[in-house]
Order: sequence, then C-alpha cells, then structure tokens
Amino acid sequence: MLEKRATELILEDDVGGKNVKEPFCSQYRCGPLLGSGGFGSVFSGQRLSDGLQVAIKQISSDRVQQWARLPGEAAPVPMEIALLQQLSEDLFDFITERGALPERLALRFFRQVVEALRFLHAHGVVHRDIKDENVVVDTRTLEVKLVDFGSGALLKETPYSEFEGTRVYSPPEWILSQSYEAVSLTVWSLGVLLFDSVCGDIPFERDQEIVRATPIFTRRVSKECQSLIRWCLSYRPEDRPTLEEILSHPWMVEGEGEGEEEEGGDLQEDHSSLPKQSL
Repeated sequence: MLEKRATELILEDDVGGKNVKEPFCSQYRCGPLLGSGGFGSVFSGQRLSDGLQVAIKQISSDRVQQWARLPGEAAPVPMEIALLQQLSEDLFDFITERGALPERLALRFFRQVVEALRFLHAHGVVHRDIKDENVVVDTRTLEVKLVDFGSGALLKETPYSEFEGTRVYSPPEWILSQSYEAVSLTVWSLGVLLFDSVCGDIPFERDQEIVRATPIFTRRVSKECQSLIRWCLSYRPEDRPTLEEILSHPWMVEGEGEGEEEEGGDLQEDHSSLPKQSL
C-alpha cells in the first residue's frame, strides 16, 4: 500500500528548472498512473534509498495560487507544502529532533493515540501498524493524528494470520507462530511506542529481543511509566491490558492535565517566515 506520509511533489513548469527535477529523479522512481483530477495526476512510485512505496503527485505550477519559501530551499513551494513542513511532522522526526520526550508530553501524545484507537475499535477497525512514523504531530497545538491505514483490517475476535505492519513493533506471538489477536497486537505496539517516546528509541531491534519481551530502560523513567510499558509488553497476550485499562493506569490518571501548558510553550515554532495569507 502507498504511504500517505511519503507523498512527493513534481512541478511540471520550470520553477527552479533542473534543480527541481534532478534531485527528485535521484531519489525516486515514478511508476504507473493511479488517477488524475482537476489539479494534477497521482502516480505510484518508489523511494530508491530503501524501496518504500510512495504516491507522487504531479501538478502544473500555473494551478498553484499561493507560494512560499522554506529555509534552505532555493525554489518556492506551494503554500500547502510550506504549511505542512512548518507546522506538522511525524512523531519519529519529532523525537529524532528533540530526543526522548518529557513524560508529561509523552503522556499527552500517548493518550490521544489510545483514544483514537478506542474510536477505531468501537467502529470495527484495527490499525495494525502503530508506530512513531504513523503519528503526526501538530507542533502548534500538540494535537496528534493517526495516519496510514494501509495495513488496517476489519476488527474481529478470532486471530489474524497475516501482518503487514512494522516488524519491530510486532508482538512475540507473531514472531513465534504468525498469529495474533487485534487488541493484544495493538497494546503491544502501544508499549513499543511509549518506550520510544520516553527513551528516544524503540526497545527491540531483533526477533530474539521481541520474544524475550524484556525492555531495558536506557533513560531515567518513572516507576509508574515503566509499569505501564512493561504491562503493555507482557509476553503473554492475555496478560496485557485493554485500552480502557491503559487509560485508567495510575501513570495516565495522575499525569492528566499536568504540565500541558508548560510543555506546549517550550515547543512553539517560529512561523514568521511564512506568508500570512489564508489558503
């Protein structure tokens, strides 16, 4: 499935000339046409560095009504691209740039993800690819959104025997028996996500580490937070909490409402370089 977060833009006209097209061609291979509309066409594609499947949108520059410049970019870009670049980033980039997050901020993001998953499950959908790259952060409001449902499926009570998510976020039962249930998979992935948020990296890289199910905390993390992570990363699926139990865990309850203004104030971005026009 094509990843929404990897969408790229080609400009047909000569905005920057070869400087626009050559870097693109050195990084991506354009594939067949997927569809077209009034503002352009969308092609399948592949990122050459790692083979990632992407969607490539091609538009004519004369259809772009507003332009803006980004720091370090020689050519202007459409306003929509500038706003997305300046105001949003995925949680992977957010953590990469800032390092391990303070627990109160990690909690703020984590609670929103858990609530989003509860909503999905209540409507009969399981995401199956919970990871930092699929959580988009609005750096103005610190609200997060869950994206990329390419690995999603209808929720069912019986086990699944296929998995198209990210292996380092998959649970021991998938590694050992290629089978898992929706809620236990989701909760395991949430444990990996929370560890990643408060420690700055994922707990497991290899299958042997996943099967061992023993996270090693590389940073100082409160006992309450460690408790929730270890519970989510229980080896046996039946020992893991439900989403409701996660929300009622002491770390979640005691931290509710604490420090949000303080954390948010430290992360306000400088958007003064963006033009003030509305889209």
